[in-house]
Amino acid sequence: MMDRADTNVCRRTLLAALLCLTAITPALAHHGWAWTEDDPFELTGTIEDIYIGNPHVTLKVRAEDGLWNVDLAPLAPTTRAGFDESAAKTGDTVTCVGFRSRDHAERRMKAARVVVNGNTFDVYPNRVPGA
Repeated sequence: MMDRADTNVCRRTLLAALLCLTAITPALAHHGWAWTEDDPFELTGTIEDIYIGNPHVTLKVRAEDGLWNVDLAPLAPTTRAGFDESAAKTGDTVTCVGFRSRDHAERRMKAARVVVNGNTFDVYPNRVPGA
């Protein structure tokens, strides 16, 4: 039989494990490709915001149907592809090729290719549709 101290240790351990799982679950859901459709998707619009950093580079793109959140690759592969601070600026027209969210209620996609200012950046070259 467990005494009160053992019970408290078990409760604290269980609580710590649950807190860890709670923190990890959104990160797992956000990364990877499981949240995207299988069919290729192309989005053209105007860049409203650029974030170049970790965990991955993102764009906010204003298209005819609203503001889209576009995830690129993590920082290292995105900059290796040539997409860095000098590649684009707010106001530039951009075409993103990749895969949109399975949830069509959200305007979100994961881009494998970004085309801006006449330059093509394959941030996920093995995932570019038709390449």
